[in-house]
Amino acid sequence: METIYSALPNDITALQRLLMAAQEENRALTEENQKLRTDVTLLQEEVQFLKHRLFGRKSERLSEAERKQLLLFNEAEATVEAAGEKEGEGEEKEIRVSSHTRRKRGRKPLPANLPRVDVVCDVPEDEKRCGCGAEKVRIGEETSERLDIVPARLQVIREIRPKYACRACEGVEDEGPTVVIAPARPHLIPKGNATEGLLAYVITAKFADAIPFYRQSKQFERIGVDLSRTTLCQWALQAAERCKPVLELLREEVRAGPLIRADETTLQVLKEPGRAAQTKSYMWVFLGGPAGRPAVEYHYDPTREGRVAREYLRGYRGVVQTDGYQGYDFLDHQPDITHAGCWAHVRRKFVEAAKVVKAAKGKTPSTAAHWAVGRIRTLYAIERQAKAQGLEGEALVEVRREKALPLLGAFKKWLDKKDGQVVPKSLLGKAVAYARQQWPRLEVYVDHAFLTPDNNLAENAIRPFVVGRKNWLFSATPGGAWASAAFYSLIETAKANGLEPYRYLKHVFEHVPYAKTKEDYRVLLPQHMPADLFARLAPGSGL
Repeated sequence: METIYSALPNDITALQRLLMAAQEENRALTEENQKLRTDVTLLQEEVQFLKHRLFGRKSERLSEAERKQLLLFNEAEATVEAAGEKEGEGEEKEIRVSSHTRRKRGRKPLPANLPRVDVVCDVPEDEKRCGCGAEKVRIGEETSERLDIVPARLQVIREIRPKYACRACEGVEDEGPTVVIAPARPHLIPKGNATEGLLAYVITAKFADAIPFYRQSKQFERIGVDLSRTTLCQWALQAAERCKPVLELLREEVRAGPLIRADETTLQVLKEPGRAAQTKSYMWVFLGGPAGRPAVEYHYDPTREGRVAREYLRGYRGVVQTDGYQGYDFLDHQPDITHAGCWAHVRRKFVEAAKVVKAAKGKTPSTAAHWAVGRIRTLYAIERQAKAQGLEGEALVEVRREKALPLLGAFKKWLDKKDGQVVPKSLLGKAVAYARQQWPRLEVYVDHAFLTPDNNLAENAIRPFVVGRKNWLFSATPGGAWASAAFYSLIETAKANGLEPYRYLKHVFEHVPYAKTKEDYRVLLPQHMPADLFARLAPGSGL
């Protein structure tokens, strides 16, 4: 009976060759199998990640179960964080009641600056007389307040300029004018029929409250005024053009501080020359200014190329804080610029890895990712403690060097060790690689007291634009995108300095027509306003 062995050659050399070929084939198949297993694991991880993005919590804050697991291998970090949370407790007063604790909350008093309209609810006249026949005397009253609103009411401002003439000189030739009239008041939009107050109202509604012009047009229609979307757009374009000198000075303010934070987000512009309507454009934001006088500038550009940031920052000396976008890599080679990174982006990647359920282990999260998140939480706990103690300047730097630097050193060693242990294409592998690539920038904040560990302030500054974009979706033209950037710059700078956007824009629009010199425009910036005027433009100061 013929077997498989009968087909084998009798020659030993030939048998050795067959064995070596079989071993090579087995090795190749083993490698292929291992690769397939890795690919399957990565695909399962990606599926879990996408499911979490679709159906999971969007917050980066860990759940209570995840926090408890974190304590198992981050005991020291948890102790530091707990101390920080204890020092930063809120001001709410706790009232303990036998079996539970509740927080005392009362109705907030209505603002004192609002006008009051008294409505007297008196008893009938016959009840003011006592049964004995005597007249009852008023001995007091009970008062309650309810908040009311008067809907928007449009009015027409008539500017009347009387003319004067000399009756005695009628028909007499004279070199001087016989009729005099006051010059017309200058307005932001010459020959336009919108007051500066109305312009400030519609622009604030769109760029501060995210109400598109077409919705505002409907609102005006309901109260009996026909203001088309086209009209509102034209007003915005003309108003932005008149505010150019203020915007140029605002850029100087952004660049005047020791730190500039940068970020960018997408924008769709329909009628961009030479580009399809679906092509993405970008809105950049630069947040800077001297300490205590923040300035925010939005900058529209068709591309996300690094040249945009390069041109904006040309000649700047100081610290620039960004995320890990490669368009900012040129900053690492600028002799007058220190490039700082963002720990929030590093944390976000480890949080994503920690939240993905590993298919092979049921619901067990990644211990390594949780360890990294715990270390980063500890860095932020150190910042919270320092803030609670009111530390600034060199005192803050000393605390960071004493407490944060050792943690950073241990974290870097851990990253270097993990780099050779994790699958590069896994979420944990990508998080490790990102942190190692960004590391020189991540340590910068330690030595600069005015720096925070992350770039969240820039992200917060660009968030109003993102919210607005969800409502008005796109800009029709590059000019409209530029005007949007202009008004977001003015409004967000006003908000950052504690001013109410409508009052601030109205003030700027009313004074731009009278401005002649650079100093006239400079005092229109929140950072250079007189204190008494600043107080009148703050929220709650009354309209």
